[in-house]
Amino acid sequence: MCPETGRGRLSYRRAEEIFEENTRLLANPLASPEDIEDLDGWTLHRLRHSALTHDAEDGTSTPMLLARSRHASVRSLERYARPGVDSVARHVAERDPAARRRT
Repeated sequence: MCPETGRGRLSYRRAEEIFEENTRLLANPLASPEDIEDLDGWTLHRLRHSALTHDAEDGTSTPMLLARSRHASVRSLERYARPGVDSVARHVAERDPAARRRT
């Protein structure tokens, strides 16, 4: 129970269960609603991966990503923050000295 509101708190396990159940069709766009019981949805842990990846793609520094994710090593962080090909290409293009001279 929350001491401030008197309401029951949602445990992480229950929140993940609710989230997984309610994302089954989103995670499986070609499936039909009749198959929903046999499908797997997304997890809260997957959201963690996505958030760190988006932050990395937006240029967040490695020390900040480590602090935010509470990882002790860059090696552990590498499993989470995986920028996509388009993001890496954009990053390289924005920092290309030759391209800056042409504009």
